[in-house]
Amino acid sequence: MDFAFDTTIKNRTLLKHFLETFTLEQLNKVPEGYSNNIFWNVAHTVVTQQLLVYKLSGLPMIISDDLVDAYRKGTKVVRDVSQAEVDLVKGLLFSTIEKTKEDYNNRIFQTYHEYTVTTKSTLTNVDEAIAFNNFHEGIHLGYILALKKNI
Repeated sequence: MDFAFDTTIKNRTLLKHFLETFTLEQLNKVPEGYSNNIFWNVAHTVVTQQLLVYKLSGLPMIISDDLVDAYRKGTKVVRDVSQAEVDLVKGLLFSTIEKTKEDYNNRIFQTYHEYTVTTKSTLTNVDEAIAFNNFHEGIHLGYILALKKNI
């Protein structure tokens, strides 16, 4: 599982770079033809990881319900975010994965509620959830790269 966590950390490093190098205006911009922005995609990866790994394992998530409600699947940009919100998500990029790795190594993930993702694959355990999460984050990294060309 170390490889999967390493992959997540490397992707999150790329996501952090976007949060640090783009202006707040650029992070908030929704280009014509798009339904979200760079910030939404980064926050969405944090939320989705927590839902896939913790919520479906029947465990409390590390993040707030407000963050989940704003960036879960099916949501879209409804307002510009502040620098404080960007800083919060930037901090969560790594703290959530470090905690997940710690919890995984401490074997706290004992149950899992099966969940069929949009690709029609069914996740049946936390290992599959962690693996799928990396695929999911890769999709959103690609989406961010497309957004970058249009802001």
